[in-house]
Amino acid sequence: MVFLFNYLPIPGIRFAFFRYNVFTAPIFVGWWNFERLFSSQRFWSVFRNTLELSLGNLFIGMICAIGIALLLNEISRLIMKRTIQTIIYLPHFMSWVVVASIWHIILAPQGGFVNNVLTGLGIIDRPIFFIADERWWRPWFFFVNRWKATGWGTIIYLAALTGINPELYESSAIDGAGRLKQTWYITLPCIAPTIIIVLVLNLASVLNLFESVLVMYNPAVYSVADVIQTYNFRIGLIESDYGYSTAVGLFRSIICMFLVLGANKVSKRVRGRGIL
Repeated sequence: MVFLFNYLPIPGIRFAFFRYNVFTAPIFVGWWNFERLFSSQRFWSVFRNTLELSLGNLFIGMICAIGIALLLNEISRLIMKRTIQTIIYLPHFMSWVVVASIWHIILAPQGGFVNNVLTGLGIIDRPIFFIADERWWRPWFFFVNRWKATGWGTIIYLAALTGINPELYESSAIDGAGRLKQTWYITLPCIAPTIIIVLVLNLASVLNLFESVLVMYNPAVYSVADVIQTYNFRIGLIESDYGYSTAVGLFRSIICMFLVLGANKVSKRVRGRGIL
């Protein structure tokens, strides 16, 4: 399966140097597709969106996952802790199509729960079309991503928390340190290596943003929501401009390769061994 889907298609990168679609024979154009790529304002806008959405999602996700893990770690009753963990883990196992459908209904301008509450309380005068409003799309996107993935993201940090020596907390309590100081001076420094490793590994895949955007965006918010892979999807499979689409995909792959190599180098320095 790895050979079929990862190695067998590699010769197809030659189409990045052709003008090609299913209706005409390939015409060699050299670097023309890349000239289009680098001179396209639309592409650079998409590239910027990809970085902003990915990095924003990454850092917000890490903050939320660490915060939830710290709160869960404070729960002493095992049954309650497991119940809460199960509840916050469940959204992770739902497909993005289902998640997007649920939140489309909740945020719908007509009959949506959120708009009904906001208009009922007098906060807004008329319903807001959240999924088609450039001002609201990104906050909605980040919120839905956190709702779905934060519970699952806490697993690594909870495992790291269990490895902290309890004697450190006992000694700090004797010295008069409260829970806040214990968290700041003991907990966070102890799990810092885990935080760095997770950050490095996630940075390597920062351009691999596709499904979560595809099911939640629409033409009205392309300027703030369109990312490299959705842009490539439309150009290649919808507009059938396979040459330019291949050039975009090849450019993204090269950037991803350097990100992975950089992450591997940082990983070797941080934990003594790489990720490759």
